[in-house]
This record gives sequence, C-alpha cells and structure tokens, in this order.
Amino acid sequence: METEGLPAAPGQYSQPGQPGPVLGLRSLSFAYQGLLEIPYEVILAQRDTLEVLDLSYNLLEDPALLGELEQLSTLILDCNIYSSHVKFPYMPSVTTVWINKNKISNLPIFVEEIRRKFPNIKILSMMNNEAAPSYFNGGSLPQYIDYRQYVISQIPSLTILDDTEVLGKERAQAKKTYRMQRTREGSKRRKELHR
Repeated sequence: METEGLPAAPGQYSQPGQPGPVLGLRSLSFAYQGLLEIPYEVILAQRDTLEVLDLSYNLLEDPALLGELEQLSTLILDCNIYSSHVKFPYMPSVTTVWINKNKISNLPIFVEEIRRKFPNIKILSMMNNEAAPSYFNGGSLPQYIDYRQYVISQIPSLTILDDTEVLGKERAQAKKTYRMQRTREGSKRRKELHR
C-alpha cells in the first residue's frame, strides 16, 4: 500500500503499540495487492480528505461503501473483475473514473450506471473491456467510432473518453446519431402498437 509521501509498510495501520492510522491523506493506493475486498476501514478513516483512490490490479467487484468518500474526485479501478452490472454508490464529487481492463461487456447497462452515479464525471477510461471495442482488443474502426458516439451521447459532461479528448464536432455527431436512432426505435414501437 502506498500513501502520499509515505513508503509502503506492511501492517502500517494495525500494529499493536504503534500510533493509529495516518490521517488527512489526499491519495491512497492499494494497487497490486491481490485484494478480494476493498479495505474500507483504512480508506474510510480518510473520508474527510481523500481525493484520489487507486484500487487497480486486484480482484475487486463491489464498491458499495465508497459513497462515504465525499471529497473523492478520482477513482482508479483498472484490472479488476468489475462487470457491466456493477452497482456504484452515488458519488457526485467524482470527476474521473478509470475502469480499464475489467469484465464490462454490456455498454448500455454500464454507461447508464456511470451516468446516474457519477453526475459530474468529466473523464472516463474503459479501454480493454469487451464493451469498448478498439484496435487493442480486436475491434474495428467503425465499432470504435460507434462506441465513442454512444458513450458521448449518453454522458454529455465527458471531456475525455479513454485517452482521447471529446471534441465539439464529435459531440454534435454523437447527439445527432443517437437522437436519430431513438426516433427510429420510437416510430418502430408506435407501428407495432397499432398493428
């Protein structure tokens, strides 16, 4: 475990006879720990100051209690086992989510969860997930463009998606493409109702 300005030390937070946890940290990293569960006791002790939390390269799948971190702005969950059906707590302070290389396969379900639970998100990176086709995971250029347009149309606050800035013309095209698709789906439903 690394903490801002402090070296990693096994048992740093729980050794008998030692002072209690270091409080007032702005960033914490539990990357590469092989964790099966989020170490909430240590993390929540920093709830008043923690801005950046790195939980990458573990075996995590349930972020439920992270909603208590009211100052958190950056959440890094790369290389875990989060699926499309992950249930995040409501976290309006979070503006950056990295969730690269997980088990996300259903884009609409996942994007809806991100949109609802992180209303102020500006940066989302979900590369190397099945739901984010790209050159790196066997996706074609048209699939990649469609993926970007869909995500941008559903989360208008994004300024960066994966490693690329969201440009105004891309945002306009995404809005146009997915508004037209919704219109077609709506007229198709109306026709089916009138049969």
